[in-house]
Amino acid sequence: MPPADPTPITIADIKELARRRLTNEVWEYYITGSDDQKSAERNESIYEKVMLRPRVLRDVSLIDTTTTLLGKHYAFPIAIAPSAYQKLVGKGGEIDVCRASRKVGSNYILSSNATTSMEDVMGAIPPPESGRPNPWFQLYFLGSREITKELIRRAEAAGYEALVLTVDTAVMGNRLHERKHPLKLPPNLSMANLTTIKGGGASKGRLLLNARTAAEAATVIATNSDLLVDRTLVWGEVIPWIRAHTTMKIVIKGILTAEDAIEAAKAGVDAIVVSNHGGRQLDGVPSTLEVLPEVVDAVRGRLPVIFDGGITRGSDVFKALALGADMCLVGRTALWGLAYDGQRGVETALHILERELSRTMALMGANRIKDITRAMLGRERQDRFGIAKL
Repeated sequence: MPPADPTPITIADIKELARRRLTNEVWEYYITGSDDQKSAERNESIYEKVMLRPRVLRDVSLIDTTTTLLGKHYAFPIAIAPSAYQKLVGKGGEIDVCRASRKVGSNYILSSNATTSMEDVMGAIPPPESGRPNPWFQLYFLGSREITKELIRRAEAAGYEALVLTVDTAVMGNRLHERKHPLKLPPNLSMANLTTIKGGGASKGRLLLNARTAAEAATVIATNSDLLVDRTLVWGEVIPWIRAHTTMKIVIKGILTAEDAIEAAKAGVDAIVVSNHGGRQLDGVPSTLEVLPEVVDAVRGRLPVIFDGGITRGSDVFKALALGADMCLVGRTALWGLAYDGQRGVETALHILERELSRTMALMGANRIKDITRAMLGRERQDRFGIAKL
């Protein structure tokens, strides 16, 4: 019998290859969540509770996975979420991930905590084809308005299309592994968009996380307020302030309730991201798939809803789309691809998800993204026999 083909054919395959290639320190940094990691685990396990209700005898000879978001064309409804320090995972880091997304017709969100500057990332990719998106930039709104304003200015000048404001990190979640085993950037790496924070040191947010007493925390806040996330932000002030300083689209990342989705719509943002930060912030919150329907129902089509959380299969993407998502993001999945084979590995991961989504659509009787509806999903009845529609 010939040896098995070592080429990965699932995201699980790529994840295992990444685990073997990354140091334990780096692997644990990315894989772990906060506190007991219940929310991180639930993000993935929840998909098992949602069942598919296929329709048959429909012409599925031509499956079209293309979609549009904020007026731009995507080859499929999967883009790459922001994640920090990507050069720890692969030598090419953020540039490899961004190039991969561009090559397959998707898009990329660059983290504020990147190890490659926003200008270098944008300079490393070709101009988009007509109607295709440019990358987006994820922003932590810092205590210093001048530093925050300069980050926004640089992102717009570099050509980023949207600003993704993360709103679920007033303080860092209780990441026990990071507290016990602090990750240190090697001397040759730094947070390239914040040149005041060099390799080898802890981020200012981690200094606050590590404070053992209220007095220690107060000292950290008093001495590092410019580089800590601004905890005074409120809906009625922050969105107008950003609007006054950029013409980029404004996307809010970290929405988990209908109430905040409505606030975002009232504030006039351009899109929202349903996200619990990969389970790395507040443990005990629901999975993002569970809250997606209430968020979608609350905004009632007034703005796009982007989904982030636990996707490892194309069928996961299908389920999120059926619950009303306009676009899905993958974070750790892209990192596993980067660790596996750089840019090619990220492309491989995205191609796997696209093929699985296309196959799921064909087997479900959905020719186009708009044919995917909530009626195609079900769940186990409370008496554990039969299926209830969602």
